Amino acid sequence: MNEKGNRAPLVAFLVANVVSICGTRVSAIAIPWFVLITTGSPIKTGLVAMAEMAPLVVVKAIGGPLIDRVGARRVSVVADTASTAVVGLVPLLHTLGLLHFPTLLVLVAIAGALRGPGDAAKDTLIPDIARAAKVPLERVTGLESTTERLAGFFAYALAGGLITLAGAVNALWIDAASFGICAVLIARWIPKPVQQDTPRAEEEHSYGRRLLEGWRFLRTDKLMLPLVLMIAVTNLLDAATSGVLLPVWIKDHGYGPGHTSLILTSFGVTATAFALLASAIGDRIPRKLVFTVAFLIAGAPRFIAMATDAPVWALMAVYAVGGIGAGFINPVLGALFIERIPSHLLGRVRSLSGAVCWTGVPLGGVIAGAAVTGIGLVPALLAGGAIYLVATMSPVLIGRHEQWKATPDQTGPAETAADPDQVAVGAS
Repeated sequence: MNEKGNRAPLVAFLVANVVSICGTRVSAIAIPWFVLITTGSPIKTGLVAMAEMAPLVVVKAIGGPLIDRVGARRVSVVADTASTAVVGLVPLLHTLGLLHFPTLLVLVAIAGALRGPGDAAKDTLIPDIARAAKVPLERVTGLESTTERLAGFFAYALAGGLITLAGAVNALWIDAASFGICAVLIARWIPKPVQQDTPRAEEEHSYGRRLLEGWRFLRTDKLMLPLVLMIAVTNLLDAATSGVLLPVWIKDHGYGPGHTSLILTSFGVTATAFALLASAIGDRIPRKLVFTVAFLIAGAPRFIAMATDAPVWALMAVYAVGGIGAGFINPVLGALFIERIPSHLLGRVRSLSGAVCWTGVPLGGVIAGAAVTGIGLVPALLAGGAIYLVATMSPVLIGRHEQWKATPDQTGPAETAADPDQVAVGAS
C-alpha cells in the first residue's frame, strides 16, 4: 500500500459530512417553514419538530448493536438511501395533493429515526478512514470538526437563500438529494471495515443483551461516563443560550437580529480556524490540559459578559475567544472516545454516548425560558454561568493523566475491552 495512505476515503467522508450538514440545515428551516405556510399553525410546526427529534434520539440510543453487527458502512448507506426516499415523499405527496398533517408527522418521524443510526454510523467509520489514510485519529476528528463548523457556518445562509429563491417544497427535493449523494460517497469510496473478531458468546446474545453490553461499558468507564454527562449539561446550557438567553439579551439591550448574527459569526470563524489547527497538531497536544482550558474559555465567560452588561463589541470578542477553545473540543473528545472503546462495541457505545449528550438539548430552551420568567435574565445568566463553570472544571478531577494520552496505535480503537484495573473504568 502507498506509504502515505489512501486519502480518497478521507476526502469522500469530509465531502459527505459537508453535504449531510447542509442538507440537515435546509431541512431544519424548510420543513417548519413548509408546515407554517401550509397550515398557519405554530403548534403544528412545533409538533413536527418534536416528531423528528424524539425518534432521532431514541433510535440513536438503541441502534448501536445494529451498527456493530451489520457494519457502520452498510448502515450509513442504507439509512441515507432510505432517507432520500422518505424525505422525497414529502414534496411529492404535497405536489399530488395527498399530503395530510398526520402523514407528514409519520414521514418526519421516520426521517428522524433514520438519521439517528445514520449519523452514529458515520462517526463509527472514523477508525477505518484513519487506517486507510494512515493518519492519526485526531487528524480525522479534527478535519471532521472543521468541515462541520465550516458547513454549519454557511449552511443556514444557504438554506435561507435556497428557500427564498426556490421555495420550501423545492428545497425539500434538494434536501432529499443530499442524502442520496452521501449514500453514493460512502458506498463508493469508504473502505470496507477490517474484520474484527467478535467474542463467540456475544454472537449468541439477543439484541437487548448486546445493547446492555454497550451501556455497561459506558457506565463502568470512569473517564467516559463523566465526560458524557458533562457534555450533556453543557449542551443543555448551550441550547438555552442560543435559543433564549442570547436573543432575550439582544432584545433587552435594544439590538437586533443582525447583532445576533455578528456575535455567532465571530464564534464560528475562530471555532472553524482552530478546529483546523487541532486537526494538524491534535496528536501532539496534552489532551487533558487542552480540553479543560478549551471548555473554560468557551463556556462560562459568555454568561458573565452578558450578565455584566458588556457592550456588544465586547460580547463579540468573548464569543470569538470562546471559539478558539471550542475548535479543540471535538477533535480531542472524538479521538479519546474511539481509542477507549473496543472495536466490537464501537457502534453501540458511540450511539449511546451521543444520545446521552443530546438529552438536554430539547430541554434547554424550556428551562431557560422558565428561569428568565421566574428569576429574571441576569440571575438566570449568573446561574447558567456558575453551572457551566462547575461542569467544565470536572475534567481536572476525572481520570489519571495517562488515561487521556493517545494509545500507541492512533489509527483505531482498542481491540479488547478495557481492564478496570489498568484503566479507570462515562455527543450535535
